[in-house]
Amino acid sequence: MPLPRFYRLPADRRESILQVAREHFARDGADRASYNKIIAELGISKTSAYQYFDGKEDLFAGVIEDVHARISQALGDWPDAGSAEHFWEQLQAASGRLTAHGLAHPDDLALLDASTAQDPAPWLAPVLDNGRALGVIRSDVDRELMLAATAAVLRAADVWAAARLRQGSAVPDVIWSLVRGMWSKPDES
Repeated sequence: MPLPRFYRLPADRRESILQVAREHFARDGADRASYNKIIAELGISKTSAYQYFDGKEDLFAGVIEDVHARISQALGDWPDAGSAEHFWEQLQAASGRLTAHGLAHPDDLALLDASTAQDPAPWLAPVLDNGRALGVIRSDVDRELMLAATAAVLRAADVWAAARLRQGSAVPDVIWSLVRGMWSKPDES
């Protein structure tokens, strides 16, 4: 993770550093991106760079943390739905916001796989709890297990959908059918 001194930089300078690094990591991948090329493009010395990051891995972790925050912001907070119909509408709207964000920010889309490794519980737990309260998500499965299983399915679906979007293909609604099947009581599926 970035060192404390990085967080004391002005917000626009932090964003500039993260943007340049995000472009390199998205284009070249975490393994092939060059720390030296990134800091050269930023116009800072290696000494300065090491005041903000212990190395490329720390810079990458900072970029992924930022991508995750940007994706979370695009999703927005989950307001409790008052009905099953409204629940599914809100879920579709959140998916639409995520897709629009990915199309508008291809670097975030390229780094989505690494970002989905971040903890999804801050956004997903309220969705799950609301769905269980409305009876659209089965409650006979332990909450933590359902949260983990849903996160795993959505993580895989996000990576699959991101690959389709990068290829210019549409993302079919099959993801929600898969999630509905997992969330439904056995006699409802």
